[in-house]
Amino acid sequence: MSDAVLRCSHLSFSWPDDTPVFEDLSFTVGAGRTGLVAPNGAGKSTLLKLIAGELRPTAGSVTVSGVLGHLPQTLPLTSGLTVAEILGVDAVVRAIDAVESGDVAEEHFTAIGDDWDIEERTRAQLDRLGLGDLALDRRLGTLSGGQVVSLGLAAELLKRPDVLLLDEPTNNLDAAARSRLHDVLSDYNGCLLLVSHDRELLDRMERIAELDRGELRQYGGNFTAYEEAVRAEQEVAEKNVRNAEQELKREKRELQQARERADRRASNAARNLKNAGLPRIFAGNMKRGAQESAGRAGQTHADRVGEAKARLDEAERSLREEERITLDLPDTRVPAGRTLFLGERLRIRLGERDVFGSAGADLTVRGPERIALTGANGAGKSTLLRLVNGDLEPAGGEIRRADGRVAYLSQRLDLLDEERTVAENFADYAPHRPEAERMNLLARFLFRGARAHLPVGLLSGGERLRATLACVLCAEPAPHLLLLDEPTNNLDLVGVGQLESALNSYRGAFVVVSHDRRFLREIGVDRWLRLADGELTETGAPEM
Repeated sequence: MSDAVLRCSHLSFSWPDDTPVFEDLSFTVGAGRTGLVAPNGAGKSTLLKLIAGELRPTAGSVTVSGVLGHLPQTLPLTSGLTVAEILGVDAVVRAIDAVESGDVAEEHFTAIGDDWDIEERTRAQLDRLGLGDLALDRRLGTLSGGQVVSLGLAAELLKRPDVLLLDEPTNNLDAAARSRLHDVLSDYNGCLLLVSHDRELLDRMERIAELDRGELRQYGGNFTAYEEAVRAEQEVAEKNVRNAEQELKREKRELQQARERADRRASNAARNLKNAGLPRIFAGNMKRGAQESAGRAGQTHADRVGEAKARLDEAERSLREEERITLDLPDTRVPAGRTLFLGERLRIRLGERDVFGSAGADLTVRGPERIALTGANGAGKSTLLRLVNGDLEPAGGEIRRADGRVAYLSQRLDLLDEERTVAENFADYAPHRPEAERMNLLARFLFRGARAHLPVGLLSGGERLRATLACVLCAEPAPHLLLLDEPTNNLDLVGVGQLESALNSYRGAFVVVSHDRRFLREIGVDRWLRLADGELTETGAPEM
């Protein structure tokens, strides 16, 4: 195991408008595989950029031992670059070619250094990531999104980094590419810090670092172990809150009882002094003494109430805000076995290509099936969803659709009017529902108060998905068939959980395209289809 390590000491960072991201953040990550989790907007990508030196902290320091590699979420690459240029090996390859051609100029040997085996190492790294067929002079603009991500990772690994930072490396990767990535990272023995919402990948980590409310806490074990630890912490925190609430009620009750006793004693003492006929000055001294004694007793109880409030506040701060979508959608129910879509010998051409081969594809969807549509990037999965929805007309074959609404959520989430508010969009989809009922439903999708009146264009990715789901699932008429294209892309772990809650409340049929196998398991997929080489085939559930 490597002795590579990265340290952040008293790290602070604010944006140019003085919005703070971190304040006095300190932590150490040693060798091994560490997954970094936090809600969207908490600063995960910003933290990686600070460690990589792409951003400068406003205070504090970052120390990295050895060579650093960093794969950002969005790769700053231009389409005209070649594979060799992206990998950073073009100068060495040119120098080796020159020497082999008889040019023994000193600058060639300087460029080569100890990298005489660079082509072999490059080809081996590309092979491991499924890019073995890429020519080194191929242009980036001809590659798919998944190939670009894998190529970016290959470039970082060729640096032989001691510390490796990866930001959402499975974005745009299909199942096969994800599997290869898992294998590569399992063999990496340096210090890996990985940001991801891919729970299958996080389950391959050795520890989980959680960035929450400006602090970073580390948990031993993989993501499943982290979830269990957090669940146990939450149960203790909830118990502590209940105990603190009971203690506060008890102290308030005792304070009230003490005040009532003091009032009764004061009243009795006044009557007794009057009946005793004592001199006025003596009676006044006794009265003041009784009031001071009662005041001290009352202050003691008041202090206890204050302490109980402080303990309650502390207990509540330990609670996590884990809001789940809870709702009932009876209008989406579909009778079992009812055929919602029937497509036979479906053919469609994109350019010169027959997407589903010359024979076409057959697809039947019955209620309330939960279908996962899998396959490599570019196989035609999104095209098939658009055919089912009616956005595309087939070049051949027959289609029959049952009465009932079909709702399609594309990867772009572009159903809603960005200029209008969430509440206004919702009213367009459900115009006959009373306003109070609409606002109650929006609250169940976690749009409460002012959040329901934000323009859709200002929402985060997770909020936009929730707003779209609210409009689609509660629409009039309700959808009986739901089509979802990579719905977990760009969602944080909380957002994925909320999506799972909503889909588990839905009672119709759905077809979902996703490479996230754990997500597919959580939403109860009961039928698996794979699209490969233009052929749509039924498969069993993959091993998790």
